[in-house]
Amino acid sequence: MKIVLAIDGSKFTEAAIRTVIEQVHPQDTEIQVLQVVEPPSLLVGREMDGYSRNLGVVWEAETKQADALVTQVADESLSKGLKVTTVVEQGDPQSKIIDAAAKWHADLIVIGSHGRKGLEHFLLGSVSDAVVCHAGCSVEIVRIAPIH
Repeated sequence: MKIVLAIDGSKFTEAAIRTVIEQVHPQDTEIQVLQVVEPPSLLVGREMDGYSRNLGVVWEAETKQADALVTQVADESLSKGLKVTTVVEQGDPQSKIIDAAAKWHADLIVIGSHGRKGLEHFLLGSVSDAVVCHAGCSVEIVRIAPIH
């Protein structure tokens, strides 16, 4: 079985990581830890004379953080006896997750859900919704239980 574990460094990702590590998997299961780094907003660091020259620096720093995170998750997974590879992509998370799963012939994508609703969901979109609708394999969305 091949599982793409899509992460983003949030508390919702932590729930997805726990789910994958704690589930019982067939012995030949492979996990690909994937983080997609979105391009920095063009509004970040905008200067009066045009777009900030620092956008490339910001994107590079975020990519380095992503590399560190996927390595950390992989190390934890390896310590539990799982076969793991890591991938960091740059671009649109929805399309990169779907493309990575298709290219790797994944059987399952596991992703955390931010649980956005209403206007926030409409404005920000939902990576997990897009992945569910367009992935060529099964998708498991891991949610955090609400605190009452």
